[in-house]
Formats: sequence, structure tokens, C-alpha cells
Amino acid sequence: MRILLLVTAFNGLSQRAWCALREAGHDVGVQLATGAADIIDGVRRAEPELIICPFLKDRVPAEVWRHWRTVIIHPGPAGDRGPSSLDWAIAEGARSWGVTALQAVDEMDAGPVWATRTFAMPAAPPRKSSLYNGPVADAAMECVLEVVAKAADPSFRPTAQKESQTRPLMTQKDRAFDWSDPTERILRTIRAADGAPGVRTEVGGLDVFAYDATPGLGRRFDKKPGQIISRRQGAVLVGTGDGSLWLGHLRAAGPQHPRAKIKLPSTTLLGARLRGVPHSPLPVDVEPESPAAYRQVRYRRAGRVGWLSFDFYNGAMAPGHCRRLLAGLRHAAAQDTSVLVLRSGTDAFSNGIHLNVAEAAPDPAGTAWANIRAINDVCREIVTCTKQVVIAAYAGSAGAGGVMLGLGADIVAARDGIVLNPYYDIGLYGSELHTFTLPRRVGGDRAQELVDGKLPVSAARAVTLGLADEVGPRHPDAYGEWLTALAERESDPRAARRRRQAKARRLAAERVPLEVYEARELAEMSRDMYADRSGFAAARHAFVHKTRATETPARLLFESVSRPRRHLLRPAIPVSA
Repeated sequence: MRILLLVTAFNGLSQRAWCALREAGHDVGVQLATGAADIIDGVRRAEPELIICPFLKDRVPAEVWRHWRTVIIHPGPAGDRGPSSLDWAIAEGARSWGVTALQAVDEMDAGPVWATRTFAMPAAPPRKSSLYNGPVADAAMECVLEVVAKAADPSFRPTAQKESQTRPLMTQKDRAFDWSDPTERILRTIRAADGAPGVRTEVGGLDVFAYDATPGLGRRFDKKPGQIISRRQGAVLVGTGDGSLWLGHLRAAGPQHPRAKIKLPSTTLLGARLRGVPHSPLPVDVEPESPAAYRQVRYRRAGRVGWLSFDFYNGAMAPGHCRRLLAGLRHAAAQDTSVLVLRSGTDAFSNGIHLNVAEAAPDPAGTAWANIRAINDVCREIVTCTKQVVIAAYAGSAGAGGVMLGLGADIVAARDGIVLNPYYDIGLYGSELHTFTLPRRVGGDRAQELVDGKLPVSAARAVTLGLADEVGPRHPDAYGEWLTALAERESDPRAARRRRQAKARRLAAERVPLEVYEARELAEMSRDMYADRSGFAAARHAFVHKTRATETPARLLFESVSRPRRHLLRPAIPVSA
């Protein structure tokens, strides 16, 4: 089938749908919603048999939905309508939620139902971004595949909605809280707005939007609610009515602030306002695995397996994140274990250097340069580790240099459902030792295709390409169990010794030192960062400020525009009674 994805942005869910439909044998193209006229022209040129909208904030032009079957993927159960579906679900503590595939009609979210799925909501308030990229995305993909199957059935008729409730756009007035409120209420409020639009409040005397909230210590401090208690790893600990809350990221709300509209680590934004605020050591009376300890990198040992877990907000890695991960890797490599598992959080494995931090810096080019040097140090530590079998566990999706980060491991183990998107179109040549690791995994020609194509790859496809070695179950808990079994299997002393020795021999046989590969990459990166030869400055600014695209990139269009098509201009299917 010839399927067009009509999207506001080619986000994670859109990429996942693009991969799955192509792998199922369909001809898939993308049209960005850059304006009604552009949408109509793009659809006419594409002449699709079916239009699916996995992520669309804009209204579908009537000229489109009246002539082409158009199905909207709405992040709410059947009967739910409105633009703040997930926000309300989290804020009100819904016990279950869902996703519904609706046929586009004149009224938003009012069309007949093609497919629907429901799922249980987590007991603890989830981040909206985590909910969207996890249970919502899984349910949405089931709906997408069901829609495609039904579209091929000429007897199918979608079902009219029997009851519906339109929820209004959630405003900052709806999200308002007081720092004297209980921690759980503040946590739920902030997470219902994460990653956009955030919740407006005051921190350190600055008007901000708050994100990335984590429960702090439950005991009271000699600080009033709303006052900053301490800081740690880029986050600040703020007092609440019954305890405290870590805030990892803030965005200045005042338009006159020099860093307005840029979401940054809290300590980076607050800067001199934190003078006198103590750095928080790890509390001795808090379990290391407790969120209250606020550790972005954690190490634990289980028999012959060492587990190094890291979780960076949105997968962005500033120099400080890289240094913490590097320290963790060196500590883990010094332990007497057979296997080292480098596991990310489920939100993201890594998305490479922290573009927001670079954009907000007085010297963006210099900051980006320091960032790429720091992330390369992490990559080198992985490539040269021969004391343990290294498993890079991609529990979350990865993009740009974050895809390349773990390729020097002995085993790349991806979770089903994630997407790997090598090197965005951001005006950078790329480093992360990819000229050394990528060709050794996929071959020289395929490596060049991946870097030049800048197109997403599913976990299953990554294995066929050699980009990954293993794919584990989709559900995070099942993936954790599967990964534990994999690590235990690889920790067999003789098998581990053979694998380590083989890696050591390969490294020793390399005629060109690793430093040469990095030097060549950095020579190219210096031209991009300092001379801006490929438009890095403008692309970085557009990425950070979420500037809407003005046209659909050619790489996302249909591969073929001239082959015979079936059912051209097929009208929308009528609704069943």
C-alpha cells in the first residue's frame, strides 16, 4: 500500500511508524504540516492510498480528508477529545488510558473510530514524555498496523463515536501549584507538563518553567518551601510542604532573560543565583537506588556482572554528563567482573551532545567542541575495554552521536520498539569514533549510506544491518529480565575470556591507531563548529528553539513517484451505523 504520514514533526513515534510500515512492505512517504496549501499540494503529488497522522497538531485541510482516507492517531481512549489529553490524564491520576485511531472530519477528534487500545497507567506519576514514548507509542503502533490492515479490507466501515468528552487546552492557571503543597502533588503537576510546556513557578528568585522533577528526601529542612536546599549534578533541591523535590531542568520565563526559551540544566540557568547553595553529597542514610539520591550514573555488581546504568534527560549529554559517565566506566572497568553492562534509561539511550547547552553558551562553538571531545572520551573507553565483555544496552531510542556511542561494545543489545537515527541533519560531520566502529559493524558502503541517509532504523532492522547484535522484548521489565539472562550467559569464564582475547587481538592488529580516526573526525568537526561550513549554527538554533520546518526534506518523500498506483483519489470510507 502507498501510505503517506502527515505529521507536524518527524518525531519518535512518526519514525517508528515509518520504519514498521516500510518493513511490512509498504511504500511510505512523509509530508510535514508546513501549511494548508503545502499539505494539499504534497498530498496531490504523493497520491497516497492512505494517510496516517501519528503526530499532528494541525487541522487536516478539508480538501485532503474529503478525497483521501485520513486517519488521526489520538493519544486518548475512545471518546476523549482535546489537545491536552495526556496532561489531564497524568494530572488527575487516571488509572488507565488509551490511544484511538480516528478518521479525520471537520471537527477535531470527532471522527469515526478505526482502532483503539487501552493500557494501565503507572502508579507513580509518569513524565508526559515518558508516557508518550512508552505505553502511548506502543499502543499507537498497534493501532497503526490495525488501520493499515482494515484499509485493505473493502468491506470495513469505521464505527461512529457514541460518547465523547472534549477537554480544554490545559493552561498555566490549571497547572499552578504552591511550593507549600505536598511533594506528590507538585511532582504530578510538573510531570504532566514534561517535556512541554513545563510549569511556571519561581526558583531562586527567577521566573521559570520547571521540568524533570524527581522526589527528594522526605524529611524536613530548615528551609521554607520554595527555597533551594542544595544542588547536585546540574539539579537543584527545592523544599516542599512535606519534603523536597529535585528539579533537573528549567527554562527562563521572562522574555528579557538572555537565555529565554532554552531549556537548560537547573544549575546552568540559575548560575550566580546559587551562590552559597551547598553541593549535595550522597546522603549516607538513603539507598543508592532511591531517586532521592539523585544519581545520573549508578553502578552495582551482581556476581560476575557489573551494571553501569545512566539516565540523562532527553538523552542529551553535556560535558559534565560525559565526565560522570566516563568516571563510572573507569570504575566499572577496574572491578573484578567478567561482563560490564552499560544500560540506559528507557526514555533515551543517548542523543549525542547537548545542543541546548551549546546554544546558550557565550561561545557556542567552543562549548560544542568541548562537548564532542568529552563524549569521544566515553567512546574510547568503551572501544578499548578488554578486561570485561562490554554490552551496550540500548533500552531507549538513540539519535545522532548517541547511536554511535555504544558501537564499540562487544555486544549491542537493543530493546524492541526503539529507533536508531544516525546523525541528524544538523550540519555536523560527526565524531564519536564512528569512522572506526561503524564500518567494522556494517561494512564501509553501508556505513556511508547510514551516515548520509540520516534516516531512522528500527531495532530489528539494526540487527540485519549489523548495527545491533541482539533485540530483547519491548516491555521494559521483560527487557530487563532478558538482558540479565544475556549478561549471565556471556559471563561464563571461558566464553568471556575468548571474547575479550579476540577483541584485544583485533585492536592490536589495527594498523592505524585509534587516535588517528579521532583526529580525522575532529578535523572535519572543527570546520563545522568553528567555520560553520555546513550551517551548524542555524540548524542548532532551529533545533533548540523548535522552529517549524518550512518544507519536507527530500529524504522523507516517497522513493517512487511514477509507478502505477491503486485506488487513486479514493474517497473517505463512509461511517457504519
